[in-house]
Amino acid sequence: MENYTFNSFTLQLEGLKVKEASMYPVFFFFLFSYLFIMIANVGIVVLIFIDKSLHQPMYLLFCNLPVNDVIGNSILLPRLLSDILKPPSKLLIAYYECVVQAFTTHMFGTTSHTVLMIMAFDRYVAICNPLRYAAIMTNKMVMKLTVSAWGVAFVLVGILLGLTIRLNRCRTLITNPYCDNPSLFKLSCESVFINNIYGLTFTVVLFTASIGSMVLTYTQITVVCLTSKNQSLNSKALQTCSTHLVMYMVMLFCGMLVIALHRFPQYSNERKMSAILFHIIPGSLNPIIYGVQSKEIQKFMLKLFRSRKVLSSK
Repeated sequence: MENYTFNSFTLQLEGLKVKEASMYPVFFFFLFSYLFIMIANVGIVVLIFIDKSLHQPMYLLFCNLPVNDVIGNSILLPRLLSDILKPPSKLLIAYYECVVQAFTTHMFGTTSHTVLMIMAFDRYVAICNPLRYAAIMTNKMVMKLTVSAWGVAFVLVGILLGLTIRLNRCRTLITNPYCDNPSLFKLSCESVFINNIYGLTFTVVLFTASIGSMVLTYTQITVVCLTSKNQSLNSKALQTCSTHLVMYMVMLFCGMLVIALHRFPQYSNERKMSAILFHIIPGSLNPIIYGVQSKEIQKFMLKLFRSRKVLSSK
């Protein structure tokens, strides 16, 4: 008969199954990934705020993505780095720390969708209704969209975790290298039917709204571009929308891979790694993709580089 420990405030993490020979390569991969994410994302936010030419709705809305990437990875990767070097018996985490980590993890995933949805709305207004763009996309509207993106995610994830923390716990093993909602409610011996129903509804509503808004928005943009003879408009639309779509597809693919691998227990280690890469890959690629595609950011970086070159020559 299984021994149960009821409502323990110390939990055991399963951790990544890394061979001893691979331990340090994996450690340094995560370390350099985290450093790059922090430098690139903080750098691009600072860049947008110090250059007045980038104080446009498109860039101000984009700032939500690097902020989300910094928060999401800062909660996960430092803890993961310390755990890689520990023996399995030492992989312990306090229950409330686990809840905070789970909340932040789900906020990261949900906000990635909602932020890309408000960015799609911005592109729709800019390309399909350019004459009214300045009147619609005011600073007040940018603030409303930003608050909506974070507020909706906060409410949805708050309910998700609220349904989980009400449950009594009779197990202590988190079958993941970090805490998330499924790992937490699996600690309970009570019925988790409501959790499963809400979790499924949450996922369906989020993905339907996210994919639906993208399809609707980019269908309208495509129609406008096909019927317009304005080559400048079409070129700008292609540049900005391709950037946005690439970011969305990267995030969507990583998220769906994690969900799909949950259905195959034999691939538990692959699922764990893909869940970590869901944080790392978008966080690393977003500043690169946007930085490379944005002419305004390229111009600012070139101007900064030239000014430093002049100062160094003196």
